[in-house]
Amino acid sequence: MNLLARRSEWTRPEKDRAAATPFAGGSQHYFAFISYSHRDAPVADWLQEELEGFKVPMQLVGRITKHGSIPRRLTPVFRDLEELPASDDLGTEIHEAISTSRFLIVLCSPESAKSRWTNAEIEAFKLAHPEGFMLAAIVAGEPFASDDPEHEAEECLPRALRFKYDRRGRITDKRAEPLAADLRGSADNRRLGFLKLVAGMLDVGLDDLVRRDAVRRQRRLALLAAASLAGMIVTSGLAITAIEARDAARDQRREAEGLISFMLGDLQQKLQPIGRLDALDGVGARVLDYYKKQDKADLSDSALKQRSQALALMGAVANSRGNLDASMRLYQEALAGTAEAIRRNPQDPERYYEHAQNVFYTADIALRRGDAKGALAALQEYKSLADKMVALAPDSMKYRMEAQNATVNLGTTMYTQRRFPEAAAQFEQALRSMDAFATADPQNEEYQKSLVETLAWSADAHFAGGQLDVATPERERHVALLERLLKRSRGDVYYGEKLITAHRALAGLYAYRGRLDVATAQAREAAAHADQLLAVEGNNSKWLEYSAQARFVLAQYLLASAKRAEAASEIDTGCAVAKSLIARDPKVSDWRILRRSCLIAKANLDLASGSATGALANANQALEIARSTRSTDPVDDGYAIAKASRIAGDAQRALGNRAAATQLWTQALAAVPRTAAERPMEMSEHALILKRLGRSAESAQLAGKLSAMGYREPEFRIG
Repeated sequence: MNLLARRSEWTRPEKDRAAATPFAGGSQHYFAFISYSHRDAPVADWLQEELEGFKVPMQLVGRITKHGSIPRRLTPVFRDLEELPASDDLGTEIHEAISTSRFLIVLCSPESAKSRWTNAEIEAFKLAHPEGFMLAAIVAGEPFASDDPEHEAEECLPRALRFKYDRRGRITDKRAEPLAADLRGSADNRRLGFLKLVAGMLDVGLDDLVRRDAVRRQRRLALLAAASLAGMIVTSGLAITAIEARDAARDQRREAEGLISFMLGDLQQKLQPIGRLDALDGVGARVLDYYKKQDKADLSDSALKQRSQALALMGAVANSRGNLDASMRLYQEALAGTAEAIRRNPQDPERYYEHAQNVFYTADIALRRGDAKGALAALQEYKSLADKMVALAPDSMKYRMEAQNATVNLGTTMYTQRRFPEAAAQFEQALRSMDAFATADPQNEEYQKSLVETLAWSADAHFAGGQLDVATPERERHVALLERLLKRSRGDVYYGEKLITAHRALAGLYAYRGRLDVATAQAREAAAHADQLLAVEGNNSKWLEYSAQARFVLAQYLLASAKRAEAASEIDTGCAVAKSLIARDPKVSDWRILRRSCLIAKANLDLASGSATGALANANQALEIARSTRSTDPVDDGYAIAKASRIAGDAQRALGNRAAATQLWTQALAAVPRTAAERPMEMSEHALILKRLGRSAESAQLAGKLSAMGYREPEFRIG
């Protein structure tokens, strides 16, 4: 398992925050996406203006619903102002806007029902948001009129809106019943339809909005009538008003900052284990909305800390949603705040602690982008900050744990440099301390989490160094600990997420030792945990990525057991996820690697099914991605090219093209990195390529080394 696939198993700082930004505004996140035929542009203009100008009644703002925390404003709203291109591609900007929009509003008319672009946008939204929320705004025509052939021309609902899609993104024959609002007829009817759309997005009763909208209009008229009288009163009462306003402002500020403290403390801790990004997003957005009009230099120490915590909260959710650029900007702004806090009081270790948390997550983002140099620099800074905390408060267990976390993270840099024995020694040293901390205080969640992370890294380092007999029991202990903590926490998504990668890693260890049946069961457990999390938050990019990885591994083992139909189903599901993530951001190396894994899985399935032509096409596509994608490990990249070339050669051999096959296998061998630090599965791939080229003695030499490790050639290997 490569480093990028294991990035979530880094030793996390104490507060593993998760939050987001769709209601907070910004070009990367939209409250709603309006899909329409450009013939309905006047209505789209009106609707966008109404949505962006609508103020949610204060009595509703902040209420937690199934769609998250109710915001003050329904902004921003995305609407494409240009005619779509003549090609079949919606374009990067449209795909990005769809993937980062909370709701899809479709202006329904006979024109939009016939528009292939409107249908394509609906399909893209359903693919990016399997559990997403869509609303139909009827502009003209009749819904489901196509059920009657005589009135088919009056149909206003696009086909993609009328029918449900399965989890693989394929349309079914099951009728969908989208929430619909009627914008036809009089101005009053249009207003009522608009309020119905808003009520659907906020998940509140229509009566609430209608009643409050009527009260607001009446209040506006009353205010106009009272304006002249108010002018007379104001001039005579300025002195009294100023004093009262000062006292009221002071009380309101205290009340507001008390509420913010609750939101960033107790409320966040209650929401975080649930894993709903939208609810957490509302917390961060409301806090920033309070502080955005205030100069950072004038903020008190507590207010500066709260502002930085809110930024970090939103940065974490943006990261979970795969919006890495937005996440990095938010963390960098949070870093500016925590750095200012240190400048104000450089003797307070807690300020270094808060700063270190933000530094850690910039390292995480750098790793996801494939920036090993940036990740290493951030981790070195994190270690320096941890050492500073301990120097200022040497008796604090909390800061000593941070120092151990920093030690583990430096061990990960040794791992990325393929210094596996040194990394294993580093993890073993940290593991002794983590065990002591966790045993001394078994109810301390942060100690348990640090132990979880260190066990994972230690198991991986021992496996990479060929110590399967050490790695397997460590990973078994890791899985058992996670299962116990998940049960004790009553479903904390932190442990659920870790279990996906833990079961998948244990499945690999069993498979490498020839225990295919147990490996298959572990891979199923990994996929099941992913499904459970995605049922809670289907837009979490990390969970989607882990789900796809688990399915590709499971498909390998099913294929080895001659269960081709089931393997094909798992591959299709995983590939649909990979496609949806690539649509969000094609530059993220993790997701390009996931797409490559999809193609490799398809190629192996084709070879097992006797479709050599399909296998060759898929292997060639995987090879193209492998050549153009860079991870944090150049050696891993080389083996990716070698594997894709080897499978393409296998496909040519199956087609009877022996010369072409030999040429591809020769290219595969040339791509194998010249390194003494081969991991077992890389050594196995190397041996397979040598065997294809008839270099049996060299292949047997590698096979002997693998056998001495307890490594058994996995049964799922093709050829």
